[in-house]
Amino acid sequence: MVATWQRTDTGYTGVEPTEEWAREVRRLLDERDAVLLAHNYQLPEIQDIADHTGDSLALSRIAAKSTASTIVFCGVHFMAETAKILSPEKTVLIPDERAGCSLADSITAEQLRAWKAEHPGAVVVSYVNTTADVKAETDICCTSSNAVEVVRSIPEEQEVLFCPDQFLGAHVKRETGRENLHVWAGECHVHAGINGPELAERAEQNPQADLFIHPECGCATSALYLAGEGTVPAERVKILSTGGMLDAARRTGASSVLVATEVGMLHQLRRAAPEVDFQPVNDRASCRYMKMITPAALLRCLREGADEVDVDPEIAKRARDSVERMIAIGNPGSGE
Repeated sequence: MVATWQRTDTGYTGVEPTEEWAREVRRLLDERDAVLLAHNYQLPEIQDIADHTGDSLALSRIAAKSTASTIVFCGVHFMAETAKILSPEKTVLIPDERAGCSLADSITAEQLRAWKAEHPGAVVVSYVNTTADVKAETDICCTSSNAVEVVRSIPEEQEVLFCPDQFLGAHVKRETGRENLHVWAGECHVHAGINGPELAERAEQNPQADLFIHPECGCATSALYLAGEGTVPAERVKILSTGGMLDAARRTGASSVLVATEVGMLHQLRRAAPEVDFQPVNDRASCRYMKMITPAALLRCLREGADEVDVDPEIAKRARDSVERMIAIGNPGSGE
């Protein structure tokens, strides 16, 4: 396959996801002894060609068990870092190293160290959607599906610092009733933009729909309010990780579902339950960083061995410890 690509500020362009492209991608994966992983928020054509599709932690754990010597991670940079942390002996590639994350960028290791100094003795719980440097300063990582369980495992009298997502932190505080839990004011710009009034309007227009709400969303509290007021039957409101959404999609008896998360998730939901009408609460909730992993970027990555992700071995060891403490608690569930 002869192909050229162009580097732009929003990603690599110039390659269409044709059957020839797909054959070339599979050939190059075999040539590199590589496994291809795609996050649920990736473009549909990237999801469809991947060996495994899922959330970041689940994919990193799959990669660690894989016999492949190279991991190609179609996601954002912290996800590829997590794969490297759990598979230090393997080569990890991301198709475009510029694919960052507004949530991971909302706290740095230096900021976390300063916060810890203000609360000596506090236990730091960090969402897996953080950089390796932040994980290295963390006591226990968590996912959106087990954050409540992780915090409940900490003695009640001990202070907890929860970072970086303020909406997930608010959900954990609400569920645990814990007053000594301090929450960092970070957010994913995409999830934060899915707001309460928007959800209320969509729910009013679709009174029979189930609501699948990611706890990172700005509308999560509004969803619970709608249920509490009886505007939406409580059993129709489900606060779920991305993995939880897929499980719920396979079980739902609803004919339609309103989904509050990044729109890439709709592709997997529709595959899981094609008889259900899945619609986004906000159809503009698209992560520009996730969408930087284009067909052109993937082809370039495989042909050139770009872009390799590395993590300082000492940082990786400390970060791995925080992830393994979470797994030891049980129910690591979904990454997001």
